Amino acid sequence: MMHGSKVIPGEVLGLKSGNQTRGHRFMGKSEITLASADEYEKKLLDEGKVQADFGKRKSEIDGQLQAEAKKQNASLGEYHALLDEVAALVEFPCVYVGEFDKAFLEVPQECLILTMQQHQRYFPLFDAAGKLTGKFLIVSNMQVADPRHIIGGNQRVVRPRLEDARFFYNQDRKQRLEERVPLLAKVVYHNKLGSQLDRVQRVKLLAGKIARVLGADALQAERAAELAKADLLTGMVGEFPELQGIMGRYYALHDKEPAAVADAIEAHYRPRFAGDKLPEGPIACAVALADKLDAIAGLFSIGQQPTGDKDPFGLRRAALGVVRILVEGKLRLSIEKLAEAAFEPFKTKATTELIQFVYDRFAGHLKEQGFTTLQIDSVLSMHPTSLAVVLRQLEAVKAFQALPEAESLAAANKRIVNILKQAEAKGEIFKAGNLEEPEELALHEAINRTNAAAKSLYEKGDYTGYLKSFAVLKAPVDTFFDKVMVMVEDKALRSSRLALLRDLRESMNRVADISRLAT
Repeated sequence: MMHGSKVIPGEVLGLKSGNQTRGHRFMGKSEITLASADEYEKKLLDEGKVQADFGKRKSEIDGQLQAEAKKQNASLGEYHALLDEVAALVEFPCVYVGEFDKAFLEVPQECLILTMQQHQRYFPLFDAAGKLTGKFLIVSNMQVADPRHIIGGNQRVVRPRLEDARFFYNQDRKQRLEERVPLLAKVVYHNKLGSQLDRVQRVKLLAGKIARVLGADALQAERAAELAKADLLTGMVGEFPELQGIMGRYYALHDKEPAAVADAIEAHYRPRFAGDKLPEGPIACAVALADKLDAIAGLFSIGQQPTGDKDPFGLRRAALGVVRILVEGKLRLSIEKLAEAAFEPFKTKATTELIQFVYDRFAGHLKEQGFTTLQIDSVLSMHPTSLAVVLRQLEAVKAFQALPEAESLAAANKRIVNILKQAEAKGEIFKAGNLEEPEELALHEAINRTNAAAKSLYEKGDYTGYLKSFAVLKAPVDTFFDKVMVMVEDKALRSSRLALLRDLRESMNRVADISRLAT
């Protein structure tokens, strides 16, 4: 323990401080004396054969792995998480190539990959098609001229691990997935929400409903949902929980289930994390949505909503998964109807709360894509039932905001909102009638003219064109507020003017609440 050339006196865990350290157990000096603290890293490397800097050690391992993989005409796949772990386990890394019997490749490669990575910290090698080869890389803490003993020892160690994986795979296939489903009744999902079998039955019904709306095969969606959790009772998933869904797909295919059913069993967990790929096809999407919505609705029904930074059941991730499936899959499903259907099996309903929870996750997702809080609020405050069109609505708002007329029209909209809100609070009636002043007549005519042109744009989904078409209202709106008093004594005239403002607001705000853009 040193500062410059001085030893800082002290004691840690029974050891007194000094100016000596130790190198690698076998390749370095047992004692290294430092004249100053600045010598530490260099002397430890030169004399001790220890790379002290984690970043440099990690970079060195990465370079060796890449070079050796290239020599083997192979690639490393996804290996960065393991690289971080291994970099913290070695002092002076050296990479060697190991092999295993290719007969093990009959086992699904995901099982073998996890076996090698998790149990042995090996780096599997893949061919150009992404298929697992019979070779793997070992990051050893020993640099030796003849590594045969190191390689041979690691190959002997990995074989029984791979044998275990093969045993689980072969044993699991002796029982069909559908035979495991009733046994889920003994697996508790939540003490207030019943067993996994209870949950499976709820998800099955919901998946069928969603599939029908999507025009997909509801029977296949229900079958996939029925079998989706059965692999939780297999030996392989018991050993590697990360393989749930993945093994279900393999076992479903072995049982001669339709490919769409097997694929949906695997995909219903997606997206598992940020950036993960989404389920593909309407059947997989139906089961994935049902699984996530049932989890959220069920836990909301018993008051288990996430609070603060606590989310023990991963409901925020589930809600974001719902958002991504609907938006990126361009599924025109009503979030309100989805929420209502999800709550059907539960006594306590929290439909509005669930919808807002999804909106909140959606808002965060949209901010990450570069939209501003005001832009997002202007669209989500309209409570869009179809999340799939929100991105196009936001792009339209963004384009509208770039217009020179936007600021004035947003401010006018905000003023209109306040006038109408106060009038409603007073019990005012909004009834179209005779208008007197040229300014209000001009505004009325401009609204009708713009609506006629904008209607077809809205129906075609050209939200940008729709919003931009209202830019021409800036002049008549400004003139109206300059020359006309809305809250006049004449009750009929007041009602007509309020109706005119209501019509203006409804016309301009079909895509977004423009008043929310006013700062």
